[in-house]
Formats: sequence, structure tokens, C-alpha cells
Amino acid sequence: MIKPTKHNDSAEVYVVSLKSKSEKPNLDGDRLNIFLLILLYIIQGFPIGVSTALPLILQSKEMVTYEDQAAFSMALWPYSIKLLWAPIIDALYINSIGRRKSWLLPLQILMGVTFIYMANNMDDWLPEVGKPNLKMIVRMIFAVNFLSATQDIAVDGWSLSVLKKKNVSYASMCPSIGVPIGMFIGSVCFTLLVSEQFSVKYLGAITGAGGVITMKSFFNIWAIIILLLTLFIGLFKKEKYTTEDGHQKISVFQNYKLLWEILKLPRIRVLALALLTIKIGFTATETVTNLKLVDAGVPKDDIMIITSVMYVIKFFFPMFICKYITSTTPMSYHLKMTPVRLIWGIVFAVLVYYTPRLVSTVNEMLSLFLMLTLLAFFCKISDPHFGGTYMTLYNTFYFLGWLIPNTFVLKLIDILTLNECSNDAQNTCYTNDLKNQCKANGGSCGIYVDGYYISMFICTTLGFIWYFSFRNILKKYQLVDLYHWMVHGKQLSNEEVNEPCIISSQECSKIFTKCLMSTITGTSFVIIIKPSLN
Repeated sequence: MIKPTKHNDSAEVYVVSLKSKSEKPNLDGDRLNIFLLILLYIIQGFPIGVSTALPLILQSKEMVTYEDQAAFSMALWPYSIKLLWAPIIDALYINSIGRRKSWLLPLQILMGVTFIYMANNMDDWLPEVGKPNLKMIVRMIFAVNFLSATQDIAVDGWSLSVLKKKNVSYASMCPSIGVPIGMFIGSVCFTLLVSEQFSVKYLGAITGAGGVITMKSFFNIWAIIILLLTLFIGLFKKEKYTTEDGHQKISVFQNYKLLWEILKLPRIRVLALALLTIKIGFTATETVTNLKLVDAGVPKDDIMIITSVMYVIKFFFPMFICKYITSTTPMSYHLKMTPVRLIWGIVFAVLVYYTPRLVSTVNEMLSLFLMLTLLAFFCKISDPHFGGTYMTLYNTFYFLGWLIPNTFVLKLIDILTLNECSNDAQNTCYTNDLKNQCKANGGSCGIYVDGYYISMFICTTLGFIWYFSFRNILKKYQLVDLYHWMVHGKQLSNEEVNEPCIISSQECSKIFTKCLMSTITGTSFVIIIKPSLN
């Protein structure tokens, strides 16, 4: 039940009462619903995977600059800013169709039609020879990511009502399974199956025969899968006319008002600034390294094969660091590892320069450790009455803290990279006309100042500045009583304040895998508090 209450500053907010008991989960009658949710999350993960695969494909064809890659990086922005329209999707619907189906059906139809349109035009936009139509590719990938991010809002809400109340806890399992599968299909499978080099090298195909499947066929098949699933939901799946978790839903206005009240908290504003700049020190390492490996001659297929192994490692890694991410001071561990991560970025850049074929998992493991400890910190300072809103807000700041410097660094590398013609030192090869002029005179354009390494130095310096600026502040924040992060006037008991995110090691891997996927996709989720019964 949501009850209005008054804070000291007279702002009206809404408090959700906690349940004291729950039924034992039983999947009888819900197995099909869980399978359906997993399929919907697979559809959601596919565009994310394609968004990570296409930059590698473009780089391998040597058709784009780092400035072009910066433009492409903006295609992922919908996942970071969907909080802006999430309350609208949550509150507006056609009752006769269903609260979630009102959005889910048109969104997935549009997604399927968009992929068909991409399939019919991708050969023209991304030719084997010649410059790609990057503007159209970015627009279409942005469109499918917008549809996917909005679909995620609807599916997250539906997952809480399509399952029986006693099985709602399984709702967190579905995205942790479905989204990675979709990402794997959209990135690794997509890259390898359409690659002629992979087909020749690993499958023994004849040179010139192309990949296992064409890009057009791949997108068409995926579009048909989306449309068939949408047809099944529209015809055979009825939506329950019940509100999630038995509670009255906060309206659009109330939800936006809640966000505004949260943002007015002084600590939230400082934390927002820290999160918007938290990734600046690692941006060059995380964003550009794979592109530099492609430039250095490492086949994109080899990179994707290694990426497939990393998917497995990422799922098992949280098991080994549970004692850190479930501690009462997770931010302390995050801050201790931050200088190590910054220094490793320099070491990694040296490895890329001297031994480009050496791909290390250390970079990924350090990055994952920092992210999981940060998520634990988010969980610790989230008001459990509005856990989904708080976590989505924190994740939004965190994602923007990755996307903004990501786009900036790619542009910076392009600006700082200096080229010259091999037989004409006055020719900087800065434009296509100058490059063509160099080739016409029998020369070739080569790099004599690589902007990647300059950007790495700048990012690492800014990373250390961030570390010394926010280290003491964030250490203190994790010790602040939870009451000071709340926007309502209800004082929680010590048990409620201290226990929301302190979990057993057996549950650690499952919960933080969900947290991981929530961060990757911008998905919101609810922290479930189970107070002990007296």
C-alpha cells in the first residue's frame, strides 16, 4: 500500500509498506511465463550486442576514423537516459489491451520492421569496398536501441505481474539469462557468422564464398523471430489486470516528483558529480583498446572469440569476490583498487604497443571488480522503499559517466593523431583529398603521432585527480546513516537500515549477476526487503 506522508519541508512523498510474509516459490503454471520473459530479454540484448559488433567491423574494414567511432558511440545513449521517459511508459496505457502489452506490442512490431529495413539496405550502407553510410547506420542503431530500451521498461514492469506473486523473485533471473544471450548473439555470433575470414579459417570454406550467413539474412531472421513472438503474445497471452506486488502504482507526476526530491538531496548532487566523472580515467583503455588491436592487425574474429570466453568468466568471477562486494564498506574496496586500475591502464597500453596480439583478462577483471563494488555501494545507500527508482537513477549517472567521456575520448584521439605522407612531409593526410593525393603520387599515409597514447596519458591523469578529489568524500558517504539518503520522514529501524544489501555468499553470484546486467542495460530493479518476524 502506498501512503502519502509529509517530510519536514512539507514535500508530499509516498511510502511503500514492507511485506512480512511470502509464499514458498513454485514454478507450476509459470514455466511458460519465465521462458517467455527470457525470450523478451534476449530480444532486448540483441541490439546491444550489434552496437558493440559494428564498430569492430567498421574498424576492420579501415573505412572509418575515430571521429566516426565517436559518432557511432552515441547510438547507445537511449539506455542511459531512458529514466526520462520511464514514468510515462509506466503510467499511460490502453486498459483493453493491457498495461504492458499496450507498449510491448507496438514497440516490438516497430523493432521487427526496423530490422527488416536495415536488412534490405545494409549492403548499401556498409559495402565491401568504399566508405560506409555511417549516418544511416548510426540513426538505425540508435532507433533500435531506443525501441529496445523502451521495451525493457515495459518488460521489467510486466515481469512483476505476469508471474504469480510467490514466484516474483524469479523475475530477476530472467534478464540475467536473456540479456547476455541476446548480447552474445548480436555481437559474437553476428560478427563471426557474417565473416568470410572466420568461415575460411575455422570452417574450411572456400575464399570468396562469404560468411556462413549474410548480414541481410541475419537481420531478416531476427526480425521474423521478433514478429512471431509479438504475434504469439498479442493473440495468446492475456495480461493480468493487477498492479505489481499488490501496491498502488505511483503516477507519472508523482514519480517525476520523487526523482526531483531525490536530486535535491545535497549528497545525491555530489554523488552525481562523482559518478558522471568516475570512468574518465579508464575510458581510453576500455573504449579504444579493441579498436587499436584491430588497427594493429589482430583479426576482429579472434577478438570476438576471446570475447565469448569473457562472457563465461564474467558470470563466475562474482563468486570469488563476494566477501568484498557484500561487506559493509564496499566503496573502500572500490577506492583501493582504483589506483591499481589506473596504473594497469598504462601497462595495458604498453602491451598493446609492443605485443598487440597479447590480450589479457586482467583488464576485464579489474573493471568488473570496480563495477560490482560500486553496485554494492548503490545498494547500500538506496532507500529500500523506492529501491528501483534509486538504483535506476544511480545507474543512469554511472552510464552517462561512461558515455560522455567515451564520445569525447574518441574525438580527442582523432584530433591528436597526426599523419603524414611517406613521400611528402607537407601532406598531413588529414582529409580524404590529401590521402588520395598521397596515393596518386605513389606514397602512403602513416601515423607518426598516435593520439591513443596521448589520450591514455590525459585520461590516467584525470583519473588520479578524480581519485584524490572524491576518495575521502565517498568513504564517508558509505558510513552515513541510510536515513539521510531518504526523501520521506519515516525513520527505519537499525535492522532495515543495515541489512538490505548484506547477503549470504550463496546468493551473492545470482544477485550481483542481476546487478551487472542492470548496469549493462540500464535496467531498473527492486531491492526486496524481508524483515524478520518476531
